Amino acid sequence: MVNPDALQKIAQKRELSQIKNSLLAKSNINYQDDLKPWLNNEITLAVTTLDIDRDPDNGLQTGYLMALATKNPVKSREFLELLFSKRAFAGNNLEIERYKGVKVIYDHLDDHQEYSPSQISNSLAGAIVNNFVLFANHPQVIKTAINNLQAPDLNLVSSLEYQKASQQIPKNSLAVTFFNLPEISKWQKLELAESTYHSQILSLALNSQGLLAESTFLTNSLVPPSLPLSQPVPALQYIPESTTLAISGANLSNLGNSDLAKLWKQGTATIYGSSEDGISRLIQPLIKIQQNLNLNFSQDIFSWVTREYALALLPNSENTTPNWVFIVEKTPQLAAGIAHLDNIASSSGFNVISLILNGQKVSAWTQIITTNENNKPINIDTKVKGVHTTLNNYEIFTSDLNILKEILSQKQRSLLENPKFKNSLAVIPQPNQGYIYLDWENSQNILKRQLPVLKFVELLDKPLFDNLQALTFSSYHTQPGIVTGGVFLQLH
Repeated sequence: MVNPDALQKIAQKRELSQIKNSLLAKSNINYQDDLKPWLNNEITLAVTTLDIDRDPDNGLQTGYLMALATKNPVKSREFLELLFSKRAFAGNNLEIERYKGVKVIYDHLDDHQEYSPSQISNSLAGAIVNNFVLFANHPQVIKTAINNLQAPDLNLVSSLEYQKASQQIPKNSLAVTFFNLPEISKWQKLELAESTYHSQILSLALNSQGLLAESTFLTNSLVPPSLPLSQPVPALQYIPESTTLAISGANLSNLGNSDLAKLWKQGTATIYGSSEDGISRLIQPLIKIQQNLNLNFSQDIFSWVTREYALALLPNSENTTPNWVFIVEKTPQLAAGIAHLDNIASSSGFNVISLILNGQKVSAWTQIITTNENNKPINIDTKVKGVHTTLNNYEIFTSDLNILKEILSQKQRSLLENPKFKNSLAVIPQPNQGYIYLDWENSQNILKRQLPVLKFVELLDKPLFDNLQALTFSSYHTQPGIVTGGVFLQLH
């Protein structure tokens, strides 16, 4: 929705030039000479059909359409004719056809091969319609686009789902993507499991700090929205500034029935085949904590966390498994919840003991290990698996005594004072349902090892991730049938 040159001025990033050049690398098109003289402020790429001839017996041939707005029809027509002239000199047989008053030029396809994969993947069709230059991988896609223009009830703008989704687009968006989720799943040969949400619209906006990607999901089902928070939960004041990953919000007891949970289950189950497998791949560090302590988060913890909470992972200099901190606000159910955790620890072979730390009583789950090497006297080693104590209106759980000591001293800076996190809070709208924060710059090696999905995301846009400092996710503007959330990518 913005001319590439204007985007370059807004972003002031050389990486955008790299992306622009790489997209044109295999096309023999030079942006400066061929496109810049006529390209206006809109570039649209669409997957218009899963099968051009609607005959699955000869394979599914996806139809692709690109529409580029022109500010100089003469220059754009010259470009189109020059482009196809080059294809003719390269040995392509061209056809020119008048369709409903529009001149369509395309590579000639043999009748018996016109829908074969090799023919369509290498073919090109083009036309100029009003103030747009159209390109497609088959002339039928161009003709269908012309039909959609002349019969408005056939085009995307007439779709009630699109109209509802487009109302959620922020005014300062630089780019927008609309997804028909059932059709996307068919195209990618995925099973749209637990298909609560049928449409999605994604927008991108730039500011001086980075990039905000905002996404809205729509459903016809009656899904209760999560309760909004007017400010970051105060529990974050106890989370150390050096946190690698932090998750904060309120009322975990209702998490499984919320709109966010249904969206999470649909996404992970569609990508990985089951929501359980998706969770284990996406949040591997939390799964390891659950396994190490013989816990079931949903049954043993979430059920009694009815107010605010904060969970954090911190770098561990001794091994690759990060340390963790979990903070919950006091509730009438807290005492029973802690007693339940102590019982689980005891039944798992851990010792539940009390000790004094910084003058405060602390409960610890410990494991006693004996060592006997080279006939030396037997040594007893005590390993702390988890500790917890009360501080003001909160119960603080952590895997490391030293971390708890630092929190109790309250001498170190908290995550709320971290400049990266503070910048994210200024960008993400309030009220919202809480935050997921990732410090990419200082801990990407740990994160990519523990969260394999980030390796894939990074490959999608290497220049962007080279300058990435932190990511912050949040969900907000929730109303029945609509879930809106965003991820803020803070850049250098």
